[in-house]
Amino acid sequence: MGYRYKKVAQFRFYEELNDFLPPGKKKTSFSYQFNGTPSIKDVIEGMGVPHTEVDLILVNGISVGFDYHLLHGDRISVYPVFESLDISPIVHLREKPLRKSTFILDVHLGKLARSLRMLGFDSLYRNDYEDPEIISISVKEKRIILTRDRGILKRKAVTHGYWIRSTRPEEQIQEVLSRFDLFSQIKPFHRCMMCK
Repeated sequence: MGYRYKKVAQFRFYEELNDFLPPGKKKTSFSYQFNGTPSIKDVIEGMGVPHTEVDLILVNGISVGFDYHLLHGDRISVYPVFESLDISPIVHLREKPLRKSTFILDVHLGKLARSLRMLGFDSLYRNDYEDPEIISISVKEKRIILTRDRGILKRKAVTHGYWIRSTRPEEQIQEVLSRFDLFSQIKPFHRCMMCK
């Protein structure tokens, strides 16, 4: 006899958050079965979506924080980070967006780091950074973590981060420029390509 769940909630993820979901749950409402009263942060991350990618959660039409505990019958809408849109009248799940965009990149993004530097953006990169070191520098220097590793973005200490979807460097730079609305801040060859 299988384990029986007694509670059900409805979830719907929007825009690029669907990148983290399996095909049957993308861009549609789906049921989530559970017992107890799990925190909404744990449920969302359990579905594969890092908390750094989420900026707004509505439960039954009301904005809530990550500490909200799921109840039977809840209808949850989960929205991505709004870097270029002020949603301050509602519960912001992260600190304010970083208006001076500086970055730290993981070991898989060396070509992206060079491209960002070429365009004038402060971008730390070393091919020997360990995850704890990346997180520590990110928090201390208020840098946005750019990574191809979803796991690092699920760490509690991480406040600003973005999972790079593309594996192609020429698409990655467009992705970052669009995601953080950086086009007006480009200053080509303003910065050394080998250092931050």
